[in-house]
Amino acid sequence: MDRRDFLKASAGAVAVAGLTSAANAAAPAKNSKEDKVSTVYFTKDLSAAGVLKLYEKVKQNISGKVAIKLHTGEPNGPNIIPREWDEALQKAIPNSTIVETNTLYQGGRYTTADHRKALEVNGFTKFTVVDIMDEDGETPIPVKDGYWLKELHVGKHMLNYDSMVVFTHFKGHAMGGFGGSMKNIAIGCAGGQIGKREVHLNTSDVNSSADWIMGAKFMELMGDSAKATCDHFKGKMCFINVLRRMSVDCDCAGTSAAEPTCRDIGILASTDILAVDQASIDMVYKLPPKELADLKERIESREGLHQLDAMEHHKMGSRKYKLVEVL
Repeated sequence: MDRRDFLKASAGAVAVAGLTSAANAAAPAKNSKEDKVSTVYFTKDLSAAGVLKLYEKVKQNISGKVAIKLHTGEPNGPNIIPREWDEALQKAIPNSTIVETNTLYQGGRYTTADHRKALEVNGFTKFTVVDIMDEDGETPIPVKDGYWLKELHVGKHMLNYDSMVVFTHFKGHAMGGFGGSMKNIAIGCAGGQIGKREVHLNTSDVNSSADWIMGAKFMELMGDSAKATCDHFKGKMCFINVLRRMSVDCDCAGTSAAEPTCRDIGILASTDILAVDQASIDMVYKLPPKELADLKERIESREGLHQLDAMEHHKMGSRKYKLVEVL
């Protein structure tokens, strides 16, 4: 499947994914992990300095060889996190490497060679060498008590790292409804040819012609995948969501991504993946109705809020959080 077909299939998700009821639309935070209250840090400072201020608050579990998981985007993508921010974060983290994986759809990052060209076009080669984690193949890691998966194939190089900083452009997503920290690792750490098939098609058969999975089941498959990566790093992770240039489309849409119709909000960070995505959703749903409309339709038509349910089911964190603003 090429990128155009991928986007068409994604657009068709609305036909098969049931709408979330209006009563649940804002996905209010629920108690989980025995009423644990996580801390989510927030700043309106949308700059490299803002990113670094929040990283300082959540870096306590980061040590050893560190992977910085980014979505580096299709060539010339207009909405990806500014490279200056990526560079500043990497420089602030000793022994760190920006990491990515190849795509399942045939676009600008389908092969390692094309992916490296995209990285050059998008400005990453000016300051770093990105580790394409599945360049040398994929390896399975266990999924404990998954909805659908018993194992997930990740890029082999992921096993070379001790910690992971998940640095995410929060936005809409054609299949997931929204793309936050969970989506960044659920799809972004899965290997391009086997792992992403396991998440998108619920099969590891590279010759499978199965339809791409939509709706609640897809959110649960992403939950399984994200849980596998979180379990692998055993708490040595932190999560930073950038609520800026929030198109209804993911950065995999490249230059065809819809222009954002809402304001930028700020940056959120936590050591709790569920709390940071829940807080991001809560902030988006507080936007004025006209600004919220497009993102809300995208999220709900894909049953995207079920991502939060899936993480709660897997006990990956808490939906109850304390928001601390960092000036």
